This record gives sequence, structure tokens and C-alpha cells, in this order.
Amino acid sequence: MQIILLERIEKLGAIGDVVNVKNGYARNFLLPNGKALRANESNRKVFEANREKIEAQNAERRSAAEKEAKTLDGVTIQLIRQASNTGQLYGSVSARDLAEALEADGHKIAKNQIVLNRPIKAIGVQDVKVALHPEVAVTVKVNVARSPEEAELQAQGVDVMAQMFEKDTASFTEEYDANAEPGTIVTDEEAAPAAEGEAA
Repeated sequence: MQIILLERIEKLGAIGDVVNVKNGYARNFLLPNGKALRANESNRKVFEANREKIEAQNAERRSAAEKEAKTLDGVTIQLIRQASNTGQLYGSVSARDLAEALEADGHKIAKNQIVLNRPIKAIGVQDVKVALHPEVAVTVKVNVARSPEEAELQAQGVDVMAQMFEKDTASFTEEYDANAEPGTIVTDEEAAPAAEGEAA
């Protein structure tokens, strides 16, 4: 389907571009969200008549997004979640969780502005992109940990999981007793004839 873009869309084009997209993408996303118009003659005329207004509105939204970006750039969100010993979360952290955490921190962000390819399923610090406007995006750090202390260590750049495994291996040391009697270990071959003798 041919459409006229009403805002810049990544990997598609800028305002006013006429592009071909799949019918489902146009019908289910671009057209209902007011991001595009069908590219027919009447819509082209409507677009050209309103082009200046559309571009002015876009510039206004972009400048508002740039202001918000200054307050948001470099922000770190800390989330405390339950996780297994291997660092896998019981559940996951979704875009909605991040939007709520940002809102609690004083930033009004919609969950559809958070670009999260897949939910976060392990503890650690990750960079997450927030698209405030089609032309304005910032990166926030998400620190997912099992406790505030662990979050603090991760914020300092400590790999908590690696440190925990080092501790585990360090604690598994066998005590050496020089006076211990050497024991004999019965191998499978030695045990087999004995079992046959008992059977006879």
C-alpha cells in the first residue's frame, strides 16, 4: 500500500515521503495512529495544503522532546527483583515496568516510547533506548538487582554474578589431613567377580 508519512519513521522516511508498506502495517499501525495517510489524489492535496502546519507541529513536538531528553539523558533506574542463584529473574522486566519506574522518578514516559526488543530476564545493568520523538532518542541505564546493596555494586561496575561464583568455588575446599589412613576404592571390575561368587 502506498502511504504519505505525516511524521518521520525510522527505516521508512521523513514527513511528506510517499512510501510503499505492507497492507497490515499501514492498516493496523500507521493509519490508526495518525502517522500516515493513504496516498490517493485527495489526500495528497490535503497534505500539501496542511504541510506547513504539520511540519510546524512536528517541530514543536521535537523541541519539547529535546527539552525532556536533557532531563532524561544518563538517568539510571534501579529495579529490585527476585532472581535465582544464576541471576535469572523470576518473571521479567517489561517496557511497562520501566515506564512506571521512570514516572516514579518524575519523568512522564509512555510505555510505547521505550524501545525494548525483548523483556529483561536477568540481573545486571543494561542500556535501554527511549524514543521521545521520531527524531529524538536518549539512552537510560536500567540496573536490575536482587537487593539495594547488589544494585550499588553493579552501579560501580562490579560483576555480581562472577563474584558470587568465585565465592562459591572458594568455599568448596577440602581439608587435608596428613594423619588420615589411605582408603581403598573398589573399582567396578573388582566388585563384579564378588557379586558373581555371591550368586553361585
